[in-house]
Amino acid sequence: MEKRRFNELGLSPEILKAVDKMGFEEASPIQTAVIPLLLAGRDVVGQSATGSGKTAAFAIPAIESVDAAKKSVQALILCPTRELAVQVAEEVAKLASFKRGVQEVPIYGGQSYERQYRALKAGAQIVIGTPGRVMDLMERGALRLDALRLVVLDE
Repeated sequence: MEKRRFNELGLSPEILKAVDKMGFEEASPIQTAVIPLLLAGRDVVGQSATGSGKTAAFAIPAIESVDAAKKSVQALILCPTRELAVQVAEEVAKLASFKRGVQEVPIYGGQSYERQYRALKAGAQIVIGTPGRVMDLMERGALRLDALRLVVLDE
């Protein structure tokens, strides 16, 4: 699959500004293939080598799909480890940096439950977490998923 420039993928000016700030002009093959499908609301199973841009391939559509005016969780990205959850959350934060009102929160074990609870109550639209902590917060009623628009199972 050939590469395309990010400005050919129908992305918002805010995302294009963030991508440019990160130093990218061309989308990788996985991004070129996946971003338009996810933006169209399609289900996707994608596989690509480490370092190929998979995170941005799902993070960009996640950011584009949320309604910043609604303070409910609209995108859930599940990661198998806390290290990956932190890495993905950092990437999402960079990509969402110019999207006013869009908030992400990483939730995983080994960190303050109270801080994560407060971040959710403050109105994060994108949650990046490990299955155990996500289930724990759901069981305690702190994490509601009734407004989800997108679910990603990473790695």
